[in-house]
Amino acid sequence: MTGSTTTPLLDAHAVGIRFGGVVALKSVDFTVPRDSIVSLIGPNGAGKTTFFNVLTGEYRPTHGEVVFDGTCIARASGGRVSGLTSDRVTSLGIGRTFQNIRLFGHMSALDNVLVGMHRHLRSHWWDAAVRAPRFLVEERRAADRARDLLAYVGLKHREHDWARNLPYGEQRRLEIARALATEPKLLLLDEPTAGMNPVETVDMTAFIVRLRAERGVAILLIEHDMRVVMRVSDRVTVLDFGEVIAEGRPEEIQRNARVIKAYLGTATA
Repeated sequence: MTGSTTTPLLDAHAVGIRFGGVVALKSVDFTVPRDSIVSLIGPNGAGKTTFFNVLTGEYRPTHGEVVFDGTCIARASGGRVSGLTSDRVTSLGIGRTFQNIRLFGHMSALDNVLVGMHRHLRSHWWDAAVRAPRFLVEERRAADRARDLLAYVGLKHREHDWARNLPYGEQRRLEIARALATEPKLLLLDEPTAGMNPVETVDMTAFIVRLRAERGVAILLIEHDMRVVMRVSDRVTVLDFGEVIAEGRPEEIQRNARVIKAYLGTATA
């Protein structure tokens, strides 16, 4: 059962995680409204990617609860820890990209996107083995949709190129296309403009805004480029040493004295 339009798409309550004696996240409360762009910022080591990994089922929280679209995907209480696996989280509608690009370098751009469609395919392995008619129809439809996604992210003429041979900015776009192939309701983007030149950054910023407008997907963004954050975000949450130290509209975060001290710096603010 999915949540109503008035409830948050994602609701994390008192989420904490500990690795041995190190507290990576400490009682984090966090929500993502439907059809919104929310940014998560903070110094290196603040716990941002760790939080992403909790949301996607790669890590189990030590305490707290995460609810996505009405379904509990992780919970820790009274010493008991439960949670969905990454593939189940993806099937519910959370897609993601990674800070360090994770493409299949020796596969074509088209095949990388087709990997993202795997959970939607209904044919069995024996259908593929005998080239059954329903497998051939499904394969053709999947390839057509993958080409549409490549065109959407600006890689229309790259479908046969190996992923490893694409320029850095295009690899970032290919990873987004693969995430979109999972048909997400929420897209987690982990530093999508990292390593890009100014022109690529401007293009990616515009693309993120267009994604929400045209695809109706909510976006949770980790990003160090404050120009990107301030332009695209409806709300910004700031982590420092695993704790939320501020949350608000971009202009409020820019003026927050604690955020300036911990992260932005006087000159940036």
